[in-house]
Amino acid sequence: MTEDFPVRAACAADAEALPGVQASAGALFRTMPDLAWIADEPIDPPSHYLPMIARGHVWVAEDTSGTVAGCLFGEVAGEAFHILELAVAREAQQRGLGRRLLDAARDHARSQGLAAVTLTTFRHVAWNGPFYARYGFVEMTPPTAWLAALLSAETARGLPNRIAMRFALQQPGAATAVITA
Repeated sequence: MTEDFPVRAACAADAEALPGVQASAGALFRTMPDLAWIADEPIDPPSHYLPMIARGHVWVAEDTSGTVAGCLFGEVAGEAFHILELAVAREAQQRGLGRRLLDAARDHARSQGLAAVTLTTFRHVAWNGPFYARYGFVEMTPPTAWLAALLSAETARGLPNRIAMRFALQQPGAATAVITA
């Protein structure tokens, strides 16, 4: 149950747990022969996350014992909050944590007056592109120049079938156009 995993802004002490969460989540790639190598990719050390935590760009979900079971981190890129990583530890998956972490990033982006939340992901991996599409992200065709460069760099790293996705934010109080025929 998601009630057992409250989502909150990360603090510096959480940085130690983030590599373990990413490794646990990444192990799921071992089930896909063409992407199994991703599970063995190096993960950034805890110190990598401290600047993002200080900027308020990291959220964690923790269980009742205080163990971090999920995380989301990103950065502001132009008029969007760009998600760099969303990871849920394997034992905590399928409990709505990914959606709740996305909610935290979305709410933060909206509170900052940003226009959207963006990310790059695998088009064909069930817990990537299809998951984000169910949340409301749409594929950007074409992507912005910044996202196109990011996709190009990911392809050069050997990551196949990547797409850029965007979740548009409706600002509170903003007028919605109504078109009548």
